[in-house]
Amino acid sequence: MKPSQLTASRVRQLLNAAAKTRILVVGDIMLDHFIWGNVSRISPEAPVPVVDFIRESHMPGGAANVARNLSALGAPTELFGIAGRDDAGKRLKDLLTEHHVDCRCVLTHTERPTSIKTRIVAHQQQVVRLDRESRHDLDGPTTRRLLASAEPCILSAQAVIIGDYGKGVVTQPLLDAFRHFCHQRGIWLSVDPKPVHHLNLAGLSLITPNRKETFELADMDDSSRHSDPLKDVNLMAAAEKLLRELEPALLLITLGEQGMLLCQRKSKPFHIPTVAQEVFDVSGAGDTVIASFTLAIAAGASPIEAAIISNHAAGVVVGKVGTATVTPDELLASFKR
Repeated sequence: MKPSQLTASRVRQLLNAAAKTRILVVGDIMLDHFIWGNVSRISPEAPVPVVDFIRESHMPGGAANVARNLSALGAPTELFGIAGRDDAGKRLKDLLTEHHVDCRCVLTHTERPTSIKTRIVAHQQQVVRLDRESRHDLDGPTTRRLLASAEPCILSAQAVIIGDYGKGVVTQPLLDAFRHFCHQRGIWLSVDPKPVHHLNLAGLSLITPNRKETFELADMDDSSRHSDPLKDVNLMAAAEKLLRELEPALLLITLGEQGMLLCQRKSKPFHIPTVAQEVFDVSGAGDTVIASFTLAIAAGASPIEAAIISNHAAGVVVGKVGTATVTPDELLASFKR
């Protein structure tokens, strides 16, 4: 199948099915804080720009943004994670409720702050990012509480997405438990990995590393690249190693301006060129990819159809400034173009 052969009518059919598809999202949740302003001078105190404040905004980030992307596409979505007993945690839950994400199972932890990423943006360019967070592994009792709240919900879910952003919620015990739950019940399990964790990622339905993460997971050097991913010898070798060692059902490698590479055992890799018309901000694009791909699969799409849909979804969100989502109408319009 060529990317151009997936029609808007087929996408509409899958979106209609997605509205009846229940997805669980688990992982590191955070609050994305944006400070917007203009720069017209350099500080006399240091060679840094002075940003004149215009406004600020807050959006769900990390796994919470994955959940927000699913909800924006019309899917009933439940979120499982940890927030602090602080103003940021309350604001994050309020935002998720506004976006129709069920966050009743976001647990409050008295000793861990809610993760906050503050980005200062001037003239649509990010000037600096400030992170306030804990990166320690979640303690055993809280992990067990999280699993106890999620296990009954898996029975009526079509898919689970685990978003690892290196903040400590996604540990080996948590991943092992969800892998066991999902294998036992035949439920699709997607994971956005963080290689620095060195977790055992074997036997998952889908993993979605970017190029850098692919080489880190494969423990290989990315010494050179080719303009055509299918002719990129290093990339192909890294993908083959991951397919051989981790045995995922699907490996989806995101390649930025080069699009995506869909890999599965005993099949030739499938390259999907990017459809982004303008790129303003790539923040959260990976969240959109794993959300839209998993939702499409759960709604009945083939892997290639799901990859094409997620590529179009990412093409829409990178054309927006800030952590963004794509609506069904925007996605359909992208295919009509």
